[in-house]
Amino acid sequence: MTAFLWISQGVLVFVFLASGLTKLVKSREELLSRMPYVEDLSQVEVQGIAILEVLGALGVIAPVATGILPRLTPIAAAGLALMMAGAALTHLRRGEFQYLPINGLLFVLAVVVASAYM
Repeated sequence: MTAFLWISQGVLVFVFLASGLTKLVKSREELLSRMPYVEDLSQVEVQGIAILEVLGALGVIAPVATGILPRLTPIAAAGLALMMAGAALTHLRRGEFQYLPINGLLFVLAVVVASAYM
């Protein structure tokens, strides 16, 4: 379970850090081709999501890896799970069904990580 847990955390960190940093450095217009849902959001909302993704990614790994406030790891993982639930609802509403398996996988990984550290 430990290896699976660390791999799960690594996947969450990689995906959310990459996604969050991309949203932080690119404009809303630049993101439209790869992330069409951003047309429903303002630049400030996109950056807010990006900041939450980066903080969630760091929160999933840093506390437990350093031993400093490891209670934050399940909280961060639960936050990422909630983000994926919201993302899935957004994609459902927009008819972007191709993104749902990714949302589902990331949701499950986040729930596994959150429950493992509770």
